[in-house]
Amino acid sequence: MHNAKFIRYAAFSACVAFATFQAGQVLADSADDQFFDAALCKPPYTMTSAMDIYDVVEALAKPDTSSLGAAIYKLPNQIGRDGFKSTEVFFASNAVGVLIEGERADDLAAKYGLKPETSDLFGTSTKGYSIELPADLQPEPGMAGPGKVSIIARQGNALPGKTLLACEFVQEF
Repeated sequence: MHNAKFIRYAAFSACVAFATFQAGQVLADSADDQFFDAALCKPPYTMTSAMDIYDVVEALAKPDTSSLGAAIYKLPNQIGRDGFKSTEVFFASNAVGVLIEGERADDLAAKYGLKPETSDLFGTSTKGYSIELPADLQPEPGMAGPGKVSIIARQGNALPGKTLLACEFVQEF
């Protein structure tokens, strides 16, 4: 009788452990998808979409705010998509993205159809690519002033060994 209870308890514990592992994997896959989707403007950048992804990452990590006036969240697990890997999510006042391991701006541009930028952002970017979203995916006029949403990939001396892949809103003046 004691053995039967032990076997039932062990089987139940194994099922709970397996279910917990599966749930953790689903959450990790979901976060992986959410972070890369946000960086690729899926959905396009809005304050609402940025807050949604912020809530997810805030539950996973605390930010490092010492760099570039941005908040960088170190994730507990590596995430990846299309051969690009990251352990960090990036938030700035007008962008949300991931910091890709390595200087991969050229590779990101090739994969996602980004075009060379004409400005180096006053020297902060050594290499940058972007593509503006089509008009039907741009924000409604008046929400944050006139502006455009783009997918960007930038690398530079401020983030050595990393490349920013992000969805960015730039106001037009």
